[in-house]
Amino acid sequence: LRPPIPVPQTLTSLLPSSHSYRGLTLVLTFLSYTSYHLSRKPISIVKSQLHPNCSALGPNPHNDSNSTTWCSWAPFDGDNYKELFGALDNAFLVAYAIGMFISGIFGERLPLRYYLSGGMVLSGFFTALFGLGYFWDIHVLWYFIVVQVCNGLVQTTGWPAVVACVGNWFGKGKRGLIMGIWNSHTSVGNILGSLIAGVWVSSAWGLSFIVPGIIITIVGIFCFFFLVEYPEDVNCSPPLHHVMTTSEKDPEAVTSNEGPLSLPGQSSVDHSNSPKEPAEKPEAISFLGALRIPGVVEFSLCLLFAKLVSYTFLYWLPLYIVNVAHFGAKDAGDLSTLFDVGGILGGILAGLISDYTGGRATTCCVMLVVAAPMLFLYNQVGQNGIGISIAMLIICGALVNGPYALITTAVSADLGTHESLKGNAKALSTVTAIIDGTGSIGAALGPLLAGLISPTGWNNVFYMLIAADVLACLLLARVVVKEARGWCGSMARQRGYVVT
Repeated sequence: LRPPIPVPQTLTSLLPSSHSYRGLTLVLTFLSYTSYHLSRKPISIVKSQLHPNCSALGPNPHNDSNSTTWCSWAPFDGDNYKELFGALDNAFLVAYAIGMFISGIFGERLPLRYYLSGGMVLSGFFTALFGLGYFWDIHVLWYFIVVQVCNGLVQTTGWPAVVACVGNWFGKGKRGLIMGIWNSHTSVGNILGSLIAGVWVSSAWGLSFIVPGIIITIVGIFCFFFLVEYPEDVNCSPPLHHVMTTSEKDPEAVTSNEGPLSLPGQSSVDHSNSPKEPAEKPEAISFLGALRIPGVVEFSLCLLFAKLVSYTFLYWLPLYIVNVAHFGAKDAGDLSTLFDVGGILGGILAGLISDYTGGRATTCCVMLVVAAPMLFLYNQVGQNGIGISIAMLIICGALVNGPYALITTAVSADLGTHESLKGNAKALSTVTAIIDGTGSIGAALGPLLAGLISPTGWNNVFYMLIAADVLACLLLARVVVKEARGWCGSMARQRGYVVT
C-alpha cells in the first residue's frame, strides 16, 4: 500500500473542506510552474549584455586592440557569438527533451511533493550557478553549457508533477476551462522573469539569474510543506476521471464530476468497488504501458509540431519584427509579448470549447486548421500598420498556443486517468512526460530550423511553420473521427434511433 504522505495538522485545520484544498492545489502548482518559467527567462534577456554594442559605449578604456568587443563577456566576444548563444539554448532544450521521458517514470514512483520540491530547489541551484559565473569571473564556455544541461534535466521535474497534482484533484467535467486559466502561468512566468532580469542586466547580470534562482527555491520549500498530492491524504474522495458508460451504475456521476469533492462517506455507496481500491493500492504504469493508452501517441506527435511553431515564435519573433517591420529592439520585444497574451486567451478558449463539446482533439484540430492561413496572412499583411500587427499577433498567438496549452494540460490529465486504467491515476506523470517530452523535441527543432531557413527569406520560415501546423492537424485525424462517431451515436440515442 502507498503510505500516506504526512500533512501538517495546521493545514488540515485551516482547510477543512475539499474546496479549499482544490484552491490551494491550483495556487501552489500555478506558483510552482510560474517560478520554473521565471528562472528560464533570464538567459534571453542577458544575451544582449553578454555581447552588447560596445561602440555605443564610447572608446575602449583599456586601450586594447579589439575595440569593438571590449565590453563583451568572453567567450561570447567573438564573431561566432550567435552560434554560442544557440549552443546555450540547445543545451537546455535538448537536455529538457531527453530528461522529460525519464522524469515521468520517476514521478510515478516517488512522492510528488518531494519530487517537485526537490526539483525546484535543484533548479534554483543551477540557475544561480549560471549567474555566479559573473561574480567568479568565469569565461569558459563549457561551464555555462554544463550548467544549462543540468538545469534542463532538473527542470523536467516540474511539468509532470504539477499536471499530476491538478489531475488528482480535478475530474474531467470542467478540467479544460480550469486548466486553460491555470496554464497562464507560462506567460506570467515569462513576463516576471523578463522584468526581474531586466533590473540587474546592465549593472550585474549575475543577479539576473541568482534572484530568480532564490525565488524558485523559496517556492519549492513552500510547496514541500503545503502541497497535498492526493485527496485521500486529507480524507477527501477522488474525483471522477471519466464518464461512466452506464448511467444507472452511478446515478450521481455528474455531481461527482462537475461539483465539489465529497467526503468518503458520501461516495461509499456509489464508488465502493472501483475507485477506492486503486487509490489505496496504485501501481505505476510502465513507459510502454503508457504508450498503449489510446490517444497518447497521436497527441504526442501533434504536440511535437504544435510546440515547434510556438517555440519558433518565442525565440525568433522579436528578430522578425525588427527585420521586417523595422522596429527598435525594445519596441519589438514589447510587441512580441502580445503573442503570449493571445496564447493566454487561446488556452482559456480551447479549454472552454473542449469542455462544452467534449472533443479535445476536434478543438485542437479546428484551431490548427484556422492557424495555418492566419500565419500566412500575418507574414503578408501583419506589418502594414501597428493596429493590424497587434490584432494579428493576438489572433496567431491564440490559435497557435491554444492547442499547445490544451494538449499539455487537460488532454494529458485526461489520458493519464483514461478509463482503460480502471481508476488508477498513477499514469499521470508518465503520460504527461511522454507528451511534453515529445513536444520538447519540436521546441528544440523549431528554432534550429528557423535559424537554418531564415537566411533564404522569412517567407520560407512561415511556410515551414504552416506545414508544421498542417501536420499537427493530420496526426489527430483518427482521434477526431472517433470523437465525431461518438457525437453521432449520442445524437442517435437521444432521438430514439438506438435502443439502449
